[in-house]
Amino acid sequence: MLAPLLLAAPAGAVEEDPAWSRVRLGTQGAPQVIGSYSNGCIAGAVQLPPEGPGYQIIRLSRNRNWGHPNLVATLADLGRRAQAAGLPPILIADMGQPRGGPITDHAAHENGLDADIWLRLDLPMLARDQRETLKPEYITGPWTDYIPRGALSPQQAQLIRLAATEPRVERIFIHPAIKRELCAMNWDDRSWLHVVRPWTGHNEHLHIRIGCPSGSPLCREQDPAPAGDGCGADLMSWFPMRAPVPKKGGRPYVPPPMPAACMAVLNAPAVTAGQ
Repeated sequence: MLAPLLLAAPAGAVEEDPAWSRVRLGTQGAPQVIGSYSNGCIAGAVQLPPEGPGYQIIRLSRNRNWGHPNLVATLADLGRRAQAAGLPPILIADMGQPRGGPITDHAAHENGLDADIWLRLDLPMLARDQRETLKPEYITGPWTDYIPRGALSPQQAQLIRLAATEPRVERIFIHPAIKRELCAMNWDDRSWLHVVRPWTGHNEHLHIRIGCPSGSPLCREQDPAPAGDGCGADLMSWFPMRAPVPKKGGRPYVPPPMPAACMAVLNAPAVTAGQ
């Protein structure tokens, strides 16, 4: 099972730091990833265009469609491959903030290398304002052990496979019951399944994560994914799933200090709007 610091924090405990969420534009200069996925920032982030071949970004008003150029290229490539496979436009949700940093609703997405894609695949290309109020499609309950018959469609399974076979993708986080469903399917090539890792809180989207890029010596690498397809004892250790019981009088979660280099990123000159 992955170390918690890579992805998870106590439910509801992560909040945006206003200093980071108020910044509307990225920094000038070459891209530099600093720190970890759950405690870091990014200089030189770029925006994924609001729509493109095979994809559309939802909730653009959140200004969370920023990331390292490698992440932007990965998502654009995935959109084109999904379109070529005959899938409806994929719905890209949160990536990161213009300079990364703490972000509400996530314990990761801080250093420009994470992105969420909804599993909902029933919509045409929509106007940007129509994407602001979309609702996700939940495949199963957050702490449910099973998936109702037919709840995970062949198209959704195909989307996960396409994402897992993107060359830069190192992890895809998905609900454990969805991972178990994928393991039970007949695939000519099962090698991509080891990239798909079970994690709670991902019952309506897949969380894509790419690795540290070259030229970012301060980027903190994650441990390699375990060998094999991940369909054995590690997966089954998640079951039966039980919602955690809140501890009475527990101490509130206090995030660790951000890397020192992130302060310079926060205060750096911004790129020109539209650049």
